[in-house]
Formats: sequence, C-alpha cells, structure tokens
Amino acid sequence: MIQEFARVLRDKIRTDMNNYADDIAGGACRTFDEYQKLCGIISGLALAERYLLDLQQKVEESNE
Repeated sequence: MIQEFARVLRDKIRTDMNNYADDIAGGACRTFDEYQKLCGIISGLALAERYLLDLQQKVEESNE
C-alpha cells in the first residue's frame, strides 16, 4: 500500500517538474522574477522527490 502511494506521488511530482521545465524551455517566463519562481518550484519538487525516495527505501529496508 505504501509502495503504491509513493509511486503515485512520485509520478505526480515528476510530471509537475517536467511541466515546469517545459514552461521554462518554451519561453513562458516573461520576466526574470517568473523564471526564478519556476526554478524555485522545480528545486522544491526535486527535494520533495528525494525525500520520498529516501523514505520509500527505508520502508523497503525495514520490511526485509
């Protein structure tokens, strides 16, 4: 159950990260402030994904 939750959440995080990166690459940012904001969002999502992966690994190790 936890594994499925982690997979679904990670997929959502990854989708959002890719969408924001596509926005940056596609020129959606009209100002430097908008660019900085999207970079911050991507950075935060990457950190959340790392925490999720670490938690998932610890759960797997505790189940062994």
